[in-house]
Amino acid sequence: MAIDGSTLGLALSGGGFRATLFGLGSLWRLNDAGLLGRLDRVTSVSGGSILAGVLAHRWRELAFEDGRAANFDAVVAAPVRAFCGRTIDIGAGLLGLLVPFRTAGDFLADRYDKDLFRGAMLKDIPDAAAAGNPRFVFYATSLQTGRSFRFRQDFIADYLLGVNATATVPLAVAVAASSAFPPLFSPIVLDTQPDAWRDGSDAPELAPLRKRVVLADGGVYDNMGLESLVDRVDIALVSDAGAPFTIDETPPEDNILQLGRVRDILIDQTRALRKRWLIAEFEAGRKRGAYWGIGTQIGDYRADDVLASDGAASAELENVPTRLAAFDAQRQGRLINWGYALCDAALRTRAALKLAAAPGLPVPEWPPA
Repeated sequence: MAIDGSTLGLALSGGGFRATLFGLGSLWRLNDAGLLGRLDRVTSVSGGSILAGVLAHRWRELAFEDGRAANFDAVVAAPVRAFCGRTIDIGAGLLGLLVPFRTAGDFLADRYDKDLFRGAMLKDIPDAAAAGNPRFVFYATSLQTGRSFRFRQDFIADYLLGVNATATVPLAVAVAASSAFPPLFSPIVLDTQPDAWRDGSDAPELAPLRKRVVLADGGVYDNMGLESLVDRVDIALVSDAGAPFTIDETPPEDNILQLGRVRDILIDQTRALRKRWLIAEFEAGRKRGAYWGIGTQIGDYRADDVLASDGAASAELENVPTRLAAFDAQRQGRLINWGYALCDAALRTRAALKLAAAPGLPVPEWPPA
Protein backbone atom coordinates (compact mmCIF):
# COMPACT_ATOMS: atom_id res chain seq x y z
CA MET A 1 0.00 0.00 0.00
CA ALA A 2 1.16 3.52 -0.75
CA ILE A 3 2.17 5.90 1.99
CA ASP A 4 -1.31 7.42 2.33
CA GLY A 5 -3.17 4.09 2.38
CA SER A 6 -4.00 4.07 -1.34
CA THR A 7 -3.09 1.31 -3.75
CA LEU A 8 -0.17 2.18 -5.99
CA GLY A 9 0.70 1.05 -9.52
CA LEU A 10 3.48 1.70 -12.00
CA ALA A 11 3.56 1.35 -15.79
CA LEU A 12 6.91 0.98 -17.58
CA SER A 13 6.74 1.80 -21.28
CA GLY A 14 8.42 0.33 -24.30
CA GLY A 15 11.41 1.79 -26.11
CA GLY A 16 14.26 -0.73 -26.20
CA PHE A 17 17.19 -0.27 -23.81
CA ARG A 18 16.35 3.45 -23.72
CA ALA A 19 13.13 2.56 -21.88
CA THR A 20 14.86 -0.05 -19.71
CA LEU A 21 17.36 2.49 -18.38
CA PHE A 22 14.97 5.44 -18.12
CA GLY A 23 12.60 3.15 -16.23
CA LEU A 24 15.47 2.04 -13.99
CA GLY A 25 15.91 5.67 -12.96
CA SER A 26 12.19 5.82 -12.15
CA LEU A 27 12.40 2.67 -10.04
CA TRP A 28 15.47 4.02 -8.28
CA ARG A 29 13.62 7.18 -7.23
CA LEU A 30 10.61 5.17 -6.08
CA ASN A 31 12.93 3.04 -4.00
CA ASP A 32 14.68 6.02 -2.42
CA ALA A 33 11.24 7.45 -1.63
CA GLY A 34 10.18 4.26 0.15
CA LEU A 35 7.53 3.51 -2.50
CA LEU A 36 9.05 0.59 -4.38
CA GLY A 37 8.16 -1.90 -1.66
CA ARG A 38 4.62 -0.51 -1.53
CA LEU A 39 3.76 -1.11 -5.18
CA ASP A 40 0.62 -3.15 -5.71
CA ARG A 41 0.87 -3.55 -9.49
CA VAL A 42 3.61 -3.20 -12.12
CA THR A 43 2.64 -3.29 -15.79
CA SER A 44 5.20 -3.25 -18.56
CA VAL A 45 5.77 -3.31 -22.29
CA SER A 46 8.81 -4.17 -24.43
CA GLY A 47 11.97 -2.51 -23.05
CA GLY A 48 10.10 -1.79 -19.83
CA SER A 49 9.40 -5.51 -19.51
CA ILE A 50 13.13 -6.28 -19.43
CA LEU A 51 13.37 -4.10 -16.32
CA ALA A 52 10.14 -5.43 -14.81
CA GLY A 53 11.33 -8.98 -15.43
CA VAL A 54 14.53 -8.38 -13.47
CA LEU A 55 12.56 -6.71 -10.67
CA ALA A 56 10.08 -9.60 -10.51
CA HIS A 57 12.77 -12.27 -10.69
CA ARG A 58 14.80 -10.70 -7.89
CA TRP A 59 11.97 -9.37 -5.73
CA ARG A 60 12.62 -11.88 -2.95
CA GLU A 61 16.24 -10.74 -2.73
CA LEU A 62 15.36 -7.11 -2.02
CA ALA A 63 15.79 -6.22 1.66
CA PHE A 64 12.88 -3.84 2.22
CA GLU A 65 12.51 -1.64 5.27
CA ASP A 66 9.72 0.96 5.20
CA GLY A 67 9.29 0.39 1.47
CA ARG A 68 12.96 0.95 0.62
CA ALA A 69 15.45 -1.74 -0.33
CA ALA A 70 18.98 -0.88 0.80
CA ASN A 71 20.39 -3.38 -1.71
CA PHE A 72 18.46 -2.09 -4.77
CA ASP A 73 21.63 -1.10 -6.62
CA ALA A 74 23.28 -4.50 -6.26
CA VAL A 75 20.16 -6.63 -6.79
CA VAL A 76 18.38 -4.74 -9.59
CA ALA A 77 20.38 -1.82 -11.00
CA ALA A 78 23.73 -3.57 -11.46
CA PRO A 79 22.43 -6.54 -13.50
CA VAL A 80 20.21 -4.28 -15.61
CA ARG A 81 23.10 -1.95 -16.41
CA ALA A 82 25.37 -4.88 -17.24
CA PHE A 83 22.77 -6.32 -19.59
CA CYS A 84 22.23 -2.96 -21.32
CA GLY A 85 25.98 -2.83 -21.93
CA ARG A 86 25.67 -5.70 -24.42
CA THR A 87 24.30 -5.79 -27.95
CA ILE A 88 21.76 -8.58 -28.31
CA ASP A 89 19.50 -7.61 -31.19
CA ILE A 90 21.98 -8.21 -34.01
CA GLY A 91 23.01 -11.68 -32.85
CA ALA A 92 19.45 -12.83 -32.20
CA GLY A 93 18.32 -11.41 -35.53
CA LEU A 94 21.07 -13.12 -37.52
CA LEU A 95 20.52 -16.47 -35.81
CA GLY A 96 16.83 -16.22 -36.62
CA LEU A 97 17.70 -15.88 -40.30
CA LEU A 98 20.30 -18.64 -40.36
CA VAL A 99 18.91 -21.41 -38.13
CA PRO A 100 16.01 -23.45 -39.53
CA PHE A 101 12.83 -23.93 -37.50
CA ARG A 102 13.76 -21.25 -34.95
CA THR A 103 12.93 -17.55 -35.02
CA ALA A 104 14.81 -14.44 -33.91
CA GLY A 105 12.25 -14.20 -31.10
CA ASP A 106 13.28 -17.66 -29.89
CA PHE A 107 16.91 -16.59 -29.73
CA LEU A 108 15.92 -13.36 -27.98
CA ALA A 109 14.18 -15.41 -25.28
CA ASP A 110 17.27 -17.64 -25.01
CA ARG A 111 19.44 -14.60 -24.40
CA TYR A 112 17.11 -13.20 -21.74
CA ASP A 113 17.08 -16.56 -20.00
CA LYS A 114 20.85 -17.03 -20.10
CA ASP A 115 21.79 -13.52 -18.97
CA LEU A 116 18.93 -12.58 -16.66
CA PHE A 117 16.41 -15.20 -15.61
CA ARG A 118 18.27 -18.52 -15.45
CA GLY A 119 15.31 -20.83 -16.07
CA ALA A 120 12.78 -18.95 -13.93
CA MET A 121 9.11 -19.41 -14.78
CA LEU A 122 6.31 -16.86 -14.52
CA LYS A 123 4.87 -18.85 -11.64
CA ASP A 124 8.16 -18.46 -9.75
CA ILE A 125 7.46 -14.73 -9.28
CA PRO A 126 6.30 -14.12 -5.68
CA ASP A 127 2.57 -14.60 -5.24
CA ALA A 128 0.71 -11.29 -5.50
CA ALA A 129 -1.90 -12.59 -3.05
CA ALA A 130 0.73 -12.53 -0.31
CA ALA A 131 1.38 -9.27 1.50
CA GLY A 132 4.20 -7.16 0.15
CA ASN A 133 4.28 -8.60 -3.37
CA PRO A 134 3.05 -6.63 -6.38
CA ARG A 135 1.18 -8.14 -9.29
CA PHE A 136 3.38 -8.10 -12.39
CA VAL A 137 1.69 -7.81 -15.79
CA PHE A 138 3.80 -8.19 -18.93
CA TYR A 139 1.99 -7.05 -22.08
CA ALA A 140 2.27 -8.61 -25.52
CA THR A 141 -0.08 -8.25 -28.50
CA SER A 142 -2.00 -11.13 -30.05
CA LEU A 143 -1.54 -11.11 -33.81
CA GLN A 144 -4.58 -13.38 -34.03
CA THR A 145 -7.20 -11.56 -31.96
CA GLY A 146 -5.73 -8.05 -32.20
CA ARG A 147 -6.01 -7.66 -28.43
CA SER A 148 -3.49 -7.20 -25.66
CA PHE A 149 -2.15 -10.45 -24.26
CA ARG A 150 -1.24 -10.48 -20.57
CA PHE A 151 1.36 -12.57 -18.77
CA ARG A 152 0.96 -12.58 -14.98
CA GLN A 153 2.46 -14.76 -12.28
CA ASP A 154 -0.91 -16.47 -11.84
CA PHE A 155 -2.21 -16.74 -15.43
CA ILE A 156 -1.99 -15.76 -19.08
CA ALA A 157 -4.97 -14.06 -20.67
CA ASP A 158 -6.53 -12.56 -23.77
CA TYR A 159 -9.88 -10.76 -23.80
CA LEU A 160 -11.29 -13.14 -26.42
CA LEU A 161 -9.36 -16.33 -25.65
CA GLY A 162 -10.03 -16.08 -21.91
CA VAL A 163 -7.80 -16.98 -18.98
CA ASN A 164 -5.36 -19.87 -18.69
CA ALA A 165 -4.14 -20.47 -15.13
CA THR A 166 -2.29 -23.73 -15.79
CA ALA A 167 0.09 -22.83 -18.64
CA THR A 168 3.76 -23.09 -17.71
CA VAL A 169 5.59 -20.18 -19.30
CA PRO A 170 9.26 -19.23 -18.83
CA LEU A 171 9.73 -15.65 -17.64
CA ALA A 172 12.17 -15.15 -20.52
CA VAL A 173 9.47 -16.07 -23.04
CA ALA A 174 7.01 -13.59 -21.49
CA VAL A 175 9.60 -10.80 -21.68
CA ALA A 176 10.59 -11.80 -25.22
CA ALA A 177 6.96 -11.77 -26.37
CA SER A 178 6.50 -8.34 -24.80
CA SER A 179 9.58 -7.04 -26.64
CA ALA A 180 9.16 -8.91 -29.95
CA PHE A 181 9.14 -5.82 -32.15
CA PRO A 182 7.85 -6.61 -35.65
CA PRO A 183 9.01 -7.75 -38.07
CA LEU A 184 12.45 -8.69 -36.72
CA PHE A 185 11.59 -10.46 -33.46
CA SER A 186 7.96 -11.40 -33.97
CA PRO A 187 6.21 -13.69 -33.73
CA ILE A 188 6.66 -15.51 -30.44
CA VAL A 189 4.50 -18.64 -30.47
CA LEU A 190 3.01 -20.29 -27.37
CA ASP A 191 1.65 -23.83 -27.50
CA THR A 192 -1.03 -24.33 -24.84
CA GLN A 193 -3.74 -26.82 -23.95
CA PRO A 194 -6.98 -25.61 -25.56
CA ASP A 195 -9.21 -26.96 -22.78
CA ALA A 196 -7.23 -25.03 -20.11
CA TRP A 197 -8.77 -21.68 -21.15
CA ARG A 198 -11.74 -20.29 -19.24
CA ASP A 199 -14.17 -17.37 -19.53
CA GLY A 200 -13.39 -16.31 -23.08
CA SER A 201 -15.60 -16.00 -26.12
CA ASP A 202 -17.36 -19.17 -27.23
CA ALA A 203 -16.95 -18.32 -30.93
CA PRO A 204 -15.93 -21.60 -32.65
CA GLU A 205 -13.24 -19.93 -34.76
CA LEU A 206 -11.27 -19.16 -31.57
CA ALA A 207 -10.77 -22.80 -30.59
CA PRO A 208 -7.61 -23.33 -32.73
CA LEU A 209 -6.14 -20.11 -31.35
CA ARG A 210 -6.14 -21.55 -27.85
CA LYS A 211 -3.73 -24.23 -28.99
CA ARG A 212 -1.23 -22.04 -30.81
CA VAL A 213 -0.98 -18.41 -29.64
CA VAL A 214 0.93 -16.02 -31.94
CA LEU A 215 2.31 -12.88 -30.26
CA ALA A 216 4.21 -9.68 -31.00
CA ASP A 217 5.51 -6.68 -29.04
CA GLY A 218 3.07 -5.30 -26.48
CA GLY A 219 3.65 -1.82 -27.83
CA VAL A 220 1.73 -2.65 -30.99
CA TYR A 221 -1.45 -2.46 -28.89
CA ASP A 222 -0.48 -0.29 -25.90
CA ASN A 223 3.05 1.09 -25.65
CA MET A 224 2.57 2.35 -22.10
CA GLY A 225 0.86 -0.70 -20.57
CA LEU A 226 -2.05 1.29 -19.17
CA GLU A 227 -5.00 -0.99 -19.77
CA SER A 228 -4.76 -3.12 -16.63
CA LEU A 229 -3.29 -0.37 -14.46
CA VAL A 230 -5.32 2.82 -14.37
CA ASP A 231 -8.65 1.40 -13.19
CA ARG A 232 -7.10 -1.08 -10.75
CA VAL A 233 -5.09 1.20 -8.47
CA ASP A 234 -5.80 4.42 -6.63
CA ILE A 235 -2.57 6.10 -7.72
CA ALA A 236 -1.28 5.38 -11.23
CA LEU A 237 2.32 6.25 -12.09
CA VAL A 238 3.55 6.11 -15.69
CA SER A 239 7.19 6.12 -16.79
CA ASP A 240 7.23 6.65 -20.56
CA ALA A 241 10.39 6.44 -22.66
CA GLY A 242 8.64 5.99 -26.00
CA ALA A 243 10.42 7.60 -28.94
CA PRO A 244 9.03 10.82 -30.42
CA PHE A 245 7.43 10.54 -33.82
CA THR A 246 9.64 12.15 -36.43
CA ILE A 247 8.91 13.79 -39.75
CA ASP A 248 10.21 11.81 -42.72
CA GLU A 249 10.78 14.01 -45.74
CA THR A 250 11.34 11.06 -48.07
CA PRO A 251 9.28 8.10 -46.83
CA PRO A 252 9.55 4.82 -48.77
CA GLU A 253 7.11 4.72 -51.66
CA ASP A 254 7.37 1.08 -52.71
CA ASN A 255 4.61 -1.35 -51.77
CA ILE A 256 6.62 -3.17 -49.08
CA LEU A 257 8.87 -0.70 -47.28
CA GLN A 258 6.15 1.90 -46.82
CA LEU A 259 4.35 -0.56 -44.53
CA GLY A 260 6.94 0.12 -41.84
CA ARG A 261 6.12 3.84 -41.91
CA VAL A 262 2.39 3.07 -41.82
CA ARG A 263 2.97 0.81 -38.79
CA ASP A 264 4.86 3.56 -36.97
CA ILE A 265 2.11 6.11 -37.67
CA LEU A 266 -0.58 3.78 -36.35
CA ILE A 267 1.38 2.98 -33.18
CA ASP A 268 2.19 6.65 -32.57
CA GLN A 269 -1.45 7.71 -32.91
CA THR A 270 -2.61 5.02 -30.49
CA ARG A 271 0.04 6.07 -27.99
CA ALA A 272 -0.84 9.76 -28.37
CA LEU A 273 -4.53 9.07 -27.76
CA ARG A 274 -3.79 7.06 -24.62
CA LYS A 275 -1.44 9.73 -23.31
CA ARG A 276 -3.94 12.54 -23.88
CA TRP A 277 -6.70 10.53 -22.21
CA LEU A 278 -4.52 9.73 -19.19
CA ILE A 279 -3.41 13.32 -18.64
CA ALA A 280 -7.01 14.53 -19.07
CA GLU A 281 -8.07 12.10 -16.34
CA PHE A 282 -5.37 13.46 -14.03
CA GLU A 283 -6.17 17.11 -14.77
CA ALA A 284 -9.91 16.60 -14.28
CA GLY A 285 -9.33 14.95 -10.91
CA ARG A 286 -10.98 11.72 -11.98
CA LYS A 287 -7.73 9.87 -11.41
CA ARG A 288 -4.78 10.47 -9.14
CA GLY A 289 -1.31 9.85 -10.40
CA ALA A 290 1.57 11.17 -12.46
CA TYR A 291 3.03 10.82 -15.91
CA TRP A 292 6.61 11.55 -16.85
CA GLY A 293 8.00 11.08 -20.33
CA ILE A 294 11.54 11.11 -21.59
CA GLY A 295 10.73 14.18 -23.68
CA THR A 296 9.09 16.06 -20.81
CA GLN A 297 10.53 19.43 -19.87
CA ILE A 298 11.35 19.17 -16.17
CA GLY A 299 10.69 22.89 -15.82
CA ASP A 300 7.02 22.27 -16.69
CA TYR A 301 6.51 20.61 -13.30
CA ARG A 302 7.46 23.83 -11.49
CA ALA A 303 8.90 21.78 -8.69
CA ASP A 304 11.24 23.14 -6.05
CA ASP A 305 14.77 21.77 -5.85
CA VAL A 306 14.71 19.76 -9.09
CA LEU A 307 17.57 17.34 -9.55
CA ALA A 308 18.32 18.21 -13.19
CA SER A 309 17.69 20.93 -15.71
CA ASP A 310 16.45 21.04 -19.28
CA GLY A 311 19.19 21.35 -21.85
CA ALA A 312 20.77 19.91 -24.96
CA ALA A 313 21.95 16.76 -23.16
CA SER A 314 18.50 15.94 -21.76
CA ALA A 315 16.81 16.73 -25.09
CA GLU A 316 19.13 14.31 -26.87
CA LEU A 317 17.98 11.40 -24.73
CA GLU A 318 14.56 10.97 -26.34
CA ASN A 319 16.28 10.53 -29.70
CA VAL A 320 18.43 7.61 -28.52
CA PRO A 321 17.69 4.78 -30.99
CA THR A 322 15.16 2.13 -30.03
CA ARG A 323 17.60 -0.76 -29.97
CA LEU A 324 18.71 -3.65 -27.82
CA ALA A 325 22.26 -2.50 -28.43
CA ALA A 326 25.09 -1.71 -26.02
CA PHE A 327 24.85 1.65 -24.26
CA ASP A 328 28.07 3.07 -22.85
CA ALA A 329 28.39 4.28 -19.27
CA GLN A 330 27.71 7.92 -20.15
CA ARG A 331 24.47 7.25 -22.02
CA GLN A 332 23.33 4.80 -19.36
CA GLY A 333 24.02 7.25 -16.58
CA ARG A 334 22.22 10.12 -18.26
CA LEU A 335 19.13 8.03 -19.01
CA ILE A 336 18.99 6.70 -15.46
CA ASN A 337 19.46 10.14 -13.94
CA TRP A 338 16.87 11.74 -16.23
CA GLY A 339 14.29 9.11 -15.32
CA TYR A 340 15.13 9.61 -11.64
CA ALA A 341 14.87 13.41 -11.79
CA LEU A 342 11.62 13.48 -13.77
CA CYS A 343 10.06 10.85 -11.53
CA ASP A 344 10.99 12.90 -8.47
CA ALA A 345 9.42 16.08 -9.87
CA ALA A 346 6.28 14.29 -11.06
CA LEU A 347 5.70 12.47 -7.78
CA ARG A 348 5.91 15.69 -5.79
CA THR A 349 3.87 17.97 -8.05
CA ARG A 350 1.44 15.76 -9.96
CA ALA A 351 0.80 12.83 -7.62
CA ALA A 352 1.01 15.16 -4.61
CA LEU A 353 3.10 12.70 -2.61
CA LYS A 354 5.13 14.02 0.29
CA LEU A 355 8.57 12.52 -0.12
CA ALA A 356 11.81 12.71 1.76
CA ALA A 357 14.41 14.67 -0.15
CA ALA A 358 16.29 12.64 -2.73
CA PRO A 359 19.86 11.79 -1.71
CA GLY A 360 21.09 12.94 -5.12
CA LEU A 361 21.34 11.53 -8.61
CA PRO A 362 22.10 7.80 -8.58
CA VAL A 363 24.87 8.13 -11.21
CA PRO A 364 26.36 11.51 -10.23
CA GLU A 365 29.23 11.38 -12.69
CA TRP A 366 26.82 11.65 -15.63
CA PRO A 367 24.23 14.40 -15.02
CA PRO A 368 21.57 14.52 -17.77
CA ALA A 369 22.08 18.19 -18.57
